[in-house]
Amino acid sequence: MESNIIRIGTRGSALALYQAKQIQLAINKHDPEKQTEIVIIHTKGDKILDVSLSKIGDKGLFTKELEIALLNHEIDMAVHSLKDVPTSFPEGLHLGAVLKRTEVRDALVSKNGKLLHQLSIHDVIATSSLRRTAQLLAYNSNFNIIDIRGNINTRLEKMDKGYCDAIIMAATALQRLGLEDRITEILDSEIMIPAVGQGVIAIETRINDSQIASVVKSINHEETMQVVIAERAFLKSMDGGCQIPLGCYSVIQGETFSFTGFVADLKGVRSIRLTLTSELNNVENIAIEVSQQMKAKGAMEILEEIRNRENFM
Repeated sequence: MESNIIRIGTRGSALALYQAKQIQLAINKHDPEKQTEIVIIHTKGDKILDVSLSKIGDKGLFTKELEIALLNHEIDMAVHSLKDVPTSFPEGLHLGAVLKRTEVRDALVSKNGKLLHQLSIHDVIATSSLRRTAQLLAYNSNFNIIDIRGNINTRLEKMDKGYCDAIIMAATALQRLGLEDRITEILDSEIMIPAVGQGVIAIETRINDSQIASVVKSINHEETMQVVIAERAFLKSMDGGCQIPLGCYSVIQGETFSFTGFVADLKGVRSIRLTLTSELNNVENIAIEVSQQMKAKGAMEILEEIRNRENFM
C-alpha cells in the first residue's frame, strides 16, 4: 500500500460494484479509520459480449486486467466472484481472503412463471454456462438451450424482450442486486450442481504486502476459506475451469464435511457424480480424493473429449 487510502479494484458491472462495496463496508466496519476507494477496471470478459464464453476461453477472462493493476500497484486488492478466478495465480499474487459464502445454488428465472419441470421443448432456455447446459440436458434432453451474454440486468432485459423464455443464473447474483422477486425457482443441488466457488466474494492481494494482508485477514471468513480451498483443490486436480461442465457442492454440518463432485459431457449424456464425507479438518484431502475416484470412473476421458472438440475453445 503506497498511500493511506486502500484502493479496491473491481469490474464495473452492478454486481461487481456491489461486491466491492461489501469489501469496503467490511473494512470500514472493522476499522472506521481506514480510508478506502473503489477503482473500476474493465476486463476482457466485459468487452467481448458477442462470443460465447466457452469459445473465448476462461484463463483470466474476468481477472487478468485487475491482476495487472494489482502487480503495478495501481490498486491494493482485487475483488472477484470466486467462480471466475483461475486455480493458479500470477507470480506474486494469491487469494488473500473471502467473505462468508451466501446462496450457492443456481436459480431459474422464467418469463411466464414456469418451474423447471414445466418447461418444454417450446420454451427457449438461455445460459452462458456449459455446466448448466449439460445438467439441463441431463434433466431433459429435449430442452431448447441457447447462449446468452451480458450482465444480470442485460440478460433479464433480453428475456423480457423475447430473446428467451427462461434463464439460469446464480441465485446469489439476483439476491445481491435486490432482484429476488425475479427468481422463479432456486434449483436443488440434486438437479444443478453449482460452480466451484459459487456464492463467494474473493479478495486477491499481493503476497508481500503485509499491510494489506493484515487488513484482509481481519475480514476473512475462515469456514468459507476452508471450503474454498477444498473446492479449488478439486478443480485443480481435475484440471478444469469455469467453462467446463464441472462443478461441486460442499456441506458443513458440525464437524463433518461432505463434498460432491460432478462432471459431464456437453450433452449431459455421460456424467459422473460422487460424494464423500469426512472430518472438517480434512477438507482438501477429501476433495482431492473425490477427484481421484472420479478420474478412476472416466472423468478425464470426458474432459479430454470436450477439449478436443473442434469447435470448443
